[in-house]
Parts: sequence; structure tokens; C-alpha cells
Amino acid sequence: QVQLVESGGGLVQAGGSLRLSCAASGRTFSSRIMGWFRQPPGKERDFVAAIPWTSDTTYYADSVKGRFSISRDNAKNTVYLQMNSLKPEDTAIYYCATGWSYSRDPQEYDDWGQGTQVTVSS
Repeated sequence: QVQLVESGGGLVQAGGSLRLSCAASGRTFSSRIMGWFRQPPGKERDFVAAIPWTSDTTYYADSVKGRFSISRDNAKNTVYLQMNSLKPEDTAIYYCATGWSYSRDPQEYDDWGQGTQVTVSS
């Protein structure tokens, strides 16, 4: 099992930026890819971005492409999500998760963090 702890959420005005962090510990070798998902109030959890631990390939939802950037620091077992040009519709709880292979389906991911709230005011 992998333990994940997100941080970096908060309240920001539209057009602003935030950087989320996800620190992984435990059996990190059991996962190959890290993903970010988000869940707006009353809605389903949706894919945001993903990055493998051993590749520079990145994946993004169309809604965040060009505004968000996912990266990782293997030495720190940490994945980041840089969010720029934030919009009110980006308001959600953001979760990181581990998986074995790339997927946009949250059910394909095994371990999850507790989430961090991002609120974008208009």
C-alpha cells in the first residue's frame, strides 16, 4: 500500500496560480504512474493529469491542457501539479492517486490521498 498526502490547496482569484504537491510513502515501488483527479461539489471524480515514475510522458484532460503542468521529483517521491490561469470551474477537491498503468478511469487507481480543496473565486 502507498500512503499519499496532498498539500497546496487554497483560495485563489480567477487567473491566479497554485501548486499542489503529493508526497508518496510506503510501497511506492508497487506503482508505475501517478495521477491527479478532481471532484467538484455534487459531481463525479474526473481525471486531470498523470505522469509515470520512469518516463517524461505526461497526460492531461482537455479542460486543463495548456494551463496545468504535472511533474515529479523521484528523489522526494513527490508529484506536483502546477495550476495556472485558474478558472472558477476548476474549483474542486483535488486528489492524487497511484496506478499501474495510464488510465483516465479513477477505478483503475489503487491508493488515494485525502484530497486538498481548491477554490477559485470569480
